[in-house]
Order: sequence, then structure tokens, then C-alpha cells
Amino acid sequence: MNTEPPVNQGWFKRTQLGQQYLKTWPLVKQLAPVFPENRVIKATRFGIRFMPPLAIFTLTWQIALGGQLGPSIATALFACSLPLQGLWWLGKRAATPLPESILKWFYDIREKFAEAGIAMMPVEHTPTYLSLAELLKRAFKQLDHSFLDDI
Repeated sequence: MNTEPPVNQGWFKRTQLGQQYLKTWPLVKQLAPVFPENRVIKATRFGIRFMPPLAIFTLTWQIALGGQLGPSIATALFACSLPLQGLWWLGKRAATPLPESILKWFYDIREKFAEAGIAMMPVEHTPTYLSLAELLKRAFKQLDHSFLDDI
């Protein structure tokens, strides 16, 4: 939990961090009104699953009909870029430091772990949304859901 994501990173590293964040963020309906992650993750997963087949269908359809390849290639590239845009956004969000209001909630959840007698690693850097995702994932597994009352 103490691995600090680099702030200035390349596009490929950013999408990899987005993929890690996508897998880490708990998709719980109580978090949906507060955080946009639930919607972005669902849309990104949809895009990963359905956009490549749509791109292939678009290309083969145009080739079969003898249509113009330029617009179909552009459409296919656009369709394939949508899930990458979602991963990039998630990677950027994962590396973003928490604002004050959420930072307070982050430390409140850590305190609930201490009250429950569950050991936590010390925070060695400014907490980011990825740190929050890891903490929330663990909290949903090990704590009662009373920590959601403080949102």
C-alpha cells in the first residue's frame, strides 16, 4: 500500500496504473454517489469487451461491401481508443493526491482499523486515490460498513 505512484509518467505507465486502479477500486453502490470511479470503470470494462469486436466488424463490413476504407479505419481506431481513454483517466485519477475532505475520511478509516486491532502499514507519502482504493478494498473485507457513514 505504500508504493507511491509517480506523478509525471508516460502514457503507457499511466494506462498500466489505470488498469491496476480498475482492479483495485471496490465497485460498491454506496460509493457511486460520491466518486465517479464506478461509472468510469463500468464504461471502461464495457469498452474493453465490446469495442475491439466492433472495430473488426466495421472494417470487415466495409471490405465486404467494397466501401471506403478511410472512414472505416478511422471509426475502428476511435472505437479502440475509447477503453484506452478510460484507462488513462483512471491512471491519472489513481496518481492524484486526495483532497482535504477525503484525506480526513482516509485517516478516519485507518483509525477504525486501529480500533479493531488490525495492523496497518504506516503512510509514507501523500495518500492518493490508489491508496484510498486499496484501503477501501481492505475495509470492505475486514470492517463493518459503519465507516461509510462518514462520507
